[in-house]
Amino acid sequence: MKIESLTQNLANRIANIRYEDLPEKTVKITKQYILDYLGNSIGGWTQKNMDIMYKTLGNSSDGTSAIMLNGKKGAVNSVLYSAMLNAAASHSLDFDDLHNPSIIHMACVTVPSALAVAEDEEKSGKDILAALVAGYEAGARIGESVNPEAYYFWHTTSTCGVFSSAATVANLKKFNTDQMVHCLGTAGTQAGGLWEFLIDGAMSKTLHAGKANFAGILSAKLTENGFTAAEKILDGDKGFCRAMLAEPRWEKLTEDIEGFKIDDNSFKPYACCKYTHPSNYAAQLLRNEHNLRPEDVEKVAIRSNRIVKQLVDNAHPKNPYGAKFSIQYCVSTMLKDGKLGIDQFSDENLVNAETQRLMKNVEVIVDPKLDEEYTEQPDRWAVELTITGKDGKEYTKFVEYPKGDPPNPMTWDEAVEKFMDLSVPVYGKEVCEKLVHLVVTLEEHDNFKKALAECF
Repeated sequence: MKIESLTQNLANRIANIRYEDLPEKTVKITKQYILDYLGNSIGGWTQKNMDIMYKTLGNSSDGTSAIMLNGKKGAVNSVLYSAMLNAAASHSLDFDDLHNPSIIHMACVTVPSALAVAEDEEKSGKDILAALVAGYEAGARIGESVNPEAYYFWHTTSTCGVFSSAATVANLKKFNTDQMVHCLGTAGTQAGGLWEFLIDGAMSKTLHAGKANFAGILSAKLTENGFTAAEKILDGDKGFCRAMLAEPRWEKLTEDIEGFKIDDNSFKPYACCKYTHPSNYAAQLLRNEHNLRPEDVEKVAIRSNRIVKQLVDNAHPKNPYGAKFSIQYCVSTMLKDGKLGIDQFSDENLVNAETQRLMKNVEVIVDPKLDEEYTEQPDRWAVELTITGKDGKEYTKFVEYPKGDPPNPMTWDEAVEKFMDLSVPVYGKEVCEKLVHLVVTLEEHDNFKKALAECF
């Protein structure tokens, strides 16, 4: 295929990524994202939304098979539905990774697809690692071309996630550039995912991740059989990017195209929306430095960018899931408990009297300077958080990069600890240690299906 469009240029790049091209640091960080995904998926299967999804889809069959990470023996007889369910589970705790500049939870729309297809087709560990890097590359570049503006209506993990999943599977199957173009075209025409669910604290966000994987794998399967699609799905006049934004940042699709976007991804130490994390981290630091507790605090002022105001300024979340998108709840609970794990998001904690009092006194302010800086540098979600005590004293903390961002990274040991916390209650220590070893040695395995089966 002659490279004549931005879609073709990006497709050519992601179709040709191979394990041998990856720097050692990229391989290491990719393994850490796999481990983080596994923990989030295993832990996420415990949530109510997954009971509903399993009841609805768990008996689906199309002649393929892949393991579901729900602690039960056996596999769903469908790669499509296994990936969809595991992906939804991995996004259920809102504890999964995020690529800041594109605002995409990238693992939940790449790893489920890669592992399900690799298991069914007995691909190698090296194949998986290369495919994941390709999937991250596609989603991140497309997301950066339309965000943050498109994010007002569209959940990018869903809309751009279809491209991430499709690129992952297409690379895993060794599609050529022409096949990759059609695979992306079929994925793009299925893109969707609106933010309205957030008003009600509803379950839709997890379905977004699941359907992105379903669409991506379906696109690859259709392409294998000769199905055609738009050849300029990204840069066509009626293509994805123009549908998301009147004037897309076209340069983001291909600039520095030999780099690896996965290196810029971040991990979550807190089980809530990433836009709360800089404030959570600031509150945690002030709490520890000054021994502050909610009963000592009169009010909290948070100065940040407009997306924080738009997405997480919610002093009255309706349920524990909605509380994950309430910066008032997250900061107040951090001051109370000193952490924001799964247990902090419960009905009991939501109605805590001191937390409720403080939530009413947390103000979110759009700071023009920080908002402008966010637009210019979308990987940097800086905040200035000021706590005013009941004694009138003020305590201020400025945070550029919270724990988990690339300049302030989570270590491998911290990632393993998080994985074990989420997974051991479901599978037990022995199985979980085997899964960690599998991830560490992934490139040594020629048959992922066999290697995975040996863990259980």
